[in-house]
Amino acid sequence: MNKIIECVPNFSEGRDLEKLEKILDCFRGKEDVKLLDYSSDKDHNRSVVTVIGEPEALRDAVVAAIGKAVELIDMTKHQGQHPRMGCVDVVPFIPIRNTTIEDADRIAKETAALAAEKYGQPFFLYEKSASAPHRENLAEVRKGQFEGMAEKMLDQEKWKPDFGPATIHPTGGVTAIGARMPLIAFNINLDTSNLEIATRIAKAVRHISGGFRYCKALGVMLEERNVAQVSMNLTDYTKTPIYRVFETVKMEARRYGVNVLGSEVIGLVPQQALVDCAEYYLQIEDFSGEQVLESRL
Repeated sequence: MNKIIECVPNFSEGRDLEKLEKILDCFRGKEDVKLLDYSSDKDHNRSVVTVIGEPEALRDAVVAAIGKAVELIDMTKHQGQHPRMGCVDVVPFIPIRNTTIEDADRIAKETAALAAEKYGQPFFLYEKSASAPHRENLAEVRKGQFEGMAEKMLDQEKWKPDFGPATIHPTGGVTAIGARMPLIAFNINLDTSNLEIATRIAKAVRHISGGFRYCKALGVMLEERNVAQVSMNLTDYTKTPIYRVFETVKMEARRYGVNVLGSEVIGLVPQQALVDCAEYYLQIEDFSGEQVLESRL
């Protein structure tokens, strides 16, 4: 069986689809690499790409995509609802088949070294690859965003990049890269235009302020729909399942007289995470994933 690693790079472009297509072309028609999914959001001005491949082939394709993003995306002109610090904001590598977190970590570091040398983009290692405890959490690394990052990086003892130049790329900013386990990007839209309500709910469910251990959350505004959203990353769905977070957001929203309009999954999601939701909501007893027809094919 081949070794397979997944990569989910987030590019700071969700409005100019011509630019996005040029970046995606780096993954198309490549041997041992497959583009599985991509989704763009105009409000966030961000695109999330899911690609898998054999480790070295995937590494080379991601390096090429980073180069294309540095060439095409100018962060001095970027505006969007989602926090960001670079043209390629974050590049996680995830072990999928016959690979370990150590394999993903090695490929992440090789990718950063190659891209930094080729394009002059600085990289922070984060999550399982982090070179220091204060760099593990993406939110801490990204604090200050593109506009404040050059000043933040003046503190070289704390914020010298792991690869690349000592300060931001003038138009490309800086990128977080590293190995992590699968996460679910899960957003809940509320029937209110009051961003403060979404922000308060996000604070209630995210780990850093006392919520669920494997939940990161923030409130964002979807300007096109005039709707506030609780935008989340669930970093371990086996310990912080989707249904538990969903029910808690609904409960917290009720205190403000607000209802849930709907939810969305960004990118791909492990099948078991959805099976867990079905089992919970249908109160199925003694259910096994082997009872899902497609899992037996």
